[in-house]
Amino acid sequence: MDKAFPSGLAVGIFDHLDEDGPDIARQYEDRLMLAEACDHLGFYAYHLAEHHCTPHGRGPSPNLFLSSVAQRTRRLRVGPLVMLLALYHPLRAFEEICMLDQLSGGRLELGIGRGSLPIELGYFGIGSDAAPNHYAEASEILINALKGGTLSYQGRHFELNSVPLTLRTHQRPHPPTWIATNRPESAGWAAANGMNIACVGPSSSVRRITDAFRAGREHTSEADDQAPFLGLLRMVVIGRSETDARSLAAPAYERWLKSFKFLYDLNGMPTPPNLPLTFDAAIEKELCVVGTAASAGQALLDQLEAAGANYLLCQPAFGNLSLDASLYTATAIQSAIMARVG
Repeated sequence: MDKAFPSGLAVGIFDHLDEDGPDIARQYEDRLMLAEACDHLGFYAYHLAEHHCTPHGRGPSPNLFLSSVAQRTRRLRVGPLVMLLALYHPLRAFEEICMLDQLSGGRLELGIGRGSLPIELGYFGIGSDAAPNHYAEASEILINALKGGTLSYQGRHFELNSVPLTLRTHQRPHPPTWIATNRPESAGWAAANGMNIACVGPSSSVRRITDAFRAGREHTSEADDQAPFLGLLRMVVIGRSETDARSLAAPAYERWLKSFKFLYDLNGMPTPPNLPLTFDAAIEKELCVVGTAASAGQALLDQLEAAGANYLLCQPAFGNLSLDASLYTATAIQSAIMARVG
């Protein structure tokens, strides 16, 4: 018997926009077509990662790409997950955020972070020692800027003196904010600051993070009527049969893994210890969910329940998956999960 569907479950799309071949323009158009389809299917949001100088991400300016997504969709919300604030002057980041929220008619979901790979920041002259403080100052300034008025700040990296903020976001008081985290202490901070979270990892590990988030939310006066999202990220491939799904997913994962490892291999660095180095390991560690609509749909629901998550971040496009394969997966998720939930 199927388990009961979680109340308030929403489903969104996550994308690395990792390299799938030599034709960059064609890949951008394919993703825009996928976003259009997800808009029609009723997905909640399209979240785009930010990476630099690597085939792991062809969206180094996520807000630029997302402005195109916003113009091709009507209901689908959009947002960077995450915007690498250490690489932005916070005033410039604020202005971009205002523009994207206005251009999308108030559909921005704002993810902020400092990034997971220091070498990417290093290419821009941001050393690993300076990055945490740089991010801390930039995020503090950005959060203050979203309140409007004039902006003043004195810090180690930034100095702002009575800057007039002539732009504002469409959503008031500001767009929903997100962080990506695999640490319970960060989840508690996010809860205390009214943020949503996105997590990746085995459900049992993610459960520690969502439990910490709920505990932090119970002890804050910032909680509002809008229930926060506790997101669980999964790479998903659904086929007409189990064999079909695996035949698509296995080479796509190997292609994605090669892109992920590019900067690590180039710089002689070890890959993260939790990175599955084979397709079978990715299935075992719950990074990938592969199967038919029935089997994959139930596996996703089981993992959501075990993780204590209420937002499924599906990644239906990665590696060398064709647009048709990604569209099939998205449509199957809609029928297997979304249509039955709401």
